[in-house]
Amino acid sequence: MTTHYDQPAGEQAGATAWGPPPAAPPRAPEAGEPGRPFARRLWRGRPEDPRWARPAFLGLLATTLLLYLYDLSASGYANSFYSAAVQAGSRSWKAFFFGSLDAGNAITVDKPPASLWPMELSVRVFGLHSWAILAPEVLMGVATVAVVYGGVRRRFGPVSGLIAGAVLALTPVAALMFRFNNPDAMLALLMAVACYLVVRAVEDGRTKWLVWAGAAIGFAFLAKTLQAFLILPPLALVYAVCAPVPLKRRFGQLAAATLALVVSGGWWVAVVELWPASSRPYVGGSQNNSFLELTFGYNGLGRLNGEETGSVGGGGGTGMWGETGWDRMFGSEVGGQISWLLPAALILLAAGLVATGKRRRTSVTRASFLVWGGSLLMTTAVFSYMAGIFHQYYTVALAPYLAAVTGMGAGLLWEKRRETWASITLAASVVAAAAWGYVLLDRTSDYLPWLKWLVLVGGLAAALGLIFAGRIPRRLALGAAAVGLVAALAGPTAYTLSTLQQGHSGSIVTAGPAGASTMGGRGGGPGGGGGMRGGFPGGMPGQNQQNGNGNGNGNGNTDGGTQGQNPQGQNQQGNGFPGGGMPGQQGQQGRPGQNANGFPGGGVPGAGRTGEGGMGGGGGAGGLLNGASVSAAAKKLLETNASDYTWVAASVGSQNAASYQLATGDPVMAIGGFNGTDPSPTLAQFKKYVADGRIHYFIAGGGMGGGGNSGTSSQISSWVQSNFKKVTAGSATFYDLTRATTSG
Repeated sequence: MTTHYDQPAGEQAGATAWGPPPAAPPRAPEAGEPGRPFARRLWRGRPEDPRWARPAFLGLLATTLLLYLYDLSASGYANSFYSAAVQAGSRSWKAFFFGSLDAGNAITVDKPPASLWPMELSVRVFGLHSWAILAPEVLMGVATVAVVYGGVRRRFGPVSGLIAGAVLALTPVAALMFRFNNPDAMLALLMAVACYLVVRAVEDGRTKWLVWAGAAIGFAFLAKTLQAFLILPPLALVYAVCAPVPLKRRFGQLAAATLALVVSGGWWVAVVELWPASSRPYVGGSQNNSFLELTFGYNGLGRLNGEETGSVGGGGGTGMWGETGWDRMFGSEVGGQISWLLPAALILLAAGLVATGKRRRTSVTRASFLVWGGSLLMTTAVFSYMAGIFHQYYTVALAPYLAAVTGMGAGLLWEKRRETWASITLAASVVAAAAWGYVLLDRTSDYLPWLKWLVLVGGLAAALGLIFAGRIPRRLALGAAAVGLVAALAGPTAYTLSTLQQGHSGSIVTAGPAGASTMGGRGGGPGGGGGMRGGFPGGMPGQNQQNGNGNGNGNGNTDGGTQGQNPQGQNQQGNGFPGGGMPGQQGQQGRPGQNANGFPGGGVPGAGRTGEGGMGGGGGAGGLLNGASVSAAAKKLLETNASDYTWVAASVGSQNAASYQLATGDPVMAIGGFNGTDPSPTLAQFKKYVADGRIHYFIAGGGMGGGGNSGTSSQISSWVQSNFKKVTAGSATFYDLTRATTSG
């Protein structure tokens, strides 16, 4: 049957082989006509849909929910940095509003607080535990799948929607981050909502859709600042060109959407900037206690050019976060996280634009490709070339766009399969997915070694059938399409299942089996823990390594500073993190990290299920990327007379402070914020807190600041060590700030 993708708004689209792509809502019951019961509407869906469409969609959501909830508590508190902020916000409404790391409101996290709010409300209701923190993230993941399905289904039919939803749900990095407590889950959901709403606006030219899209992006800004704005150029341009209203009205609508964005994201910023600094927490991640500075510096331009003052690398564009370039998304650092279907999606995007190239300006089909595809290309380009802090899990932002483009392109080419160019292009996309899946699986050659051959052979066989899809019986063509879909999804599905079977904790997490992601750009080979360019002597933390016991030994396979060479992990001395290296990235056992000048307190354990050992040296102090192991003796020490103090303890760096706060349930001050490099509190402020009896203990060790990287935190450390009595509890060292040893 002929597909009518671009009928005027309000007309019903014709049926297709995939199922009918409705262009308008179902007919409302006439006066006196009884409406359908809610349960029936929920199960049946729109009257114009095939009977199987709504049950299949609900099945997709239920399956995604069950998969993402599986063994959810294995990750514990996941990223203790954000979990501590959730704990604080569940105890203090002021901490809730500002995103404070502690209920004493000393300092905030280095992001706006919106992503914390669902978790904090959950913890207020259900108490502090892993499920209460992570279940809201799972629900956002399921909601994102629903939004992508809905966006694709409206124009391309239910089968295309199901393909898009399945691709998203089975993307490894999505399965990781929709079960983790970083801000990325909320960001991905709101970006998908914005794309959906812009396409709706192009359909009928109604202002409300565009205004709601602006509001979604504005609220996403309160989740992860300027990353929310990456897709603004393609969305605004598509509406300005394609909307079915006069040009003057289009610009007026875009102005209204911009106003909605500013109000949605700016109200909180205005309150923070106008609030007296003396009565609110310090803005973590900034050097001048300014959220605007944080937004445009550390979390803004600094991420692009590498000039992140106060970051781990200390600014200066050192390139320590991996090698940039057009192929970054395909490299050993990132490829296994997101790129499984990226080659196929790019082919399908190009084909979709070619197929709709001669349609009228207001073509909704073409606009759909431009909205979702433009967002994919824009975000990919920025991620590929950003020189600042970049983690593999950032790529979850690509997953909704990639999934939508895949579903739309597959649906459109299937409808045109009788045209030779379309059947060949559809076959080429399957070959691209199978061939790239083979390459990615070959990078982890010890993981399901048979699967790569199944993917390759299955994909090639399916492609052969799809070439002739318009000339062979429909059942055979559908069989070839099904085989091709299975071959394309087999690799990411295996990596997703591997991700679900293990816990993840710390600040840098990756999806997939051991060796699926190696730091250090193109230098790191399959399974080898390439060191980060610029070098962390002692290695970066392993996510799933088998020997990540911490204890300051750096049991990983990363050679800091040799761009992935030396896979056995002979760690070099240098200006890195002393007390032992951080375990290597998902690899084989490396040799112990040697000493250097940086983080005191030893190595950080891997974040995988088998790598969650205690923190290294320094009496159990945590490091930059994960928290500390808090002994029962230390917990008992801090809990004694805890109600007499605003903060039961203070520690350099947020991860160390977060671990003790989560263990005791009482506020712990993070001196210097996440890295220990923020100038808060000053030595004079800290002395006043101590003189006023507001802090009980100082925890020895901790983050970067303790190693002399921050003047403020090192001054505080030196003053405490020179003037207060040392106390030990288990293997941890504390200083009792109520027992001075001198008059200083």
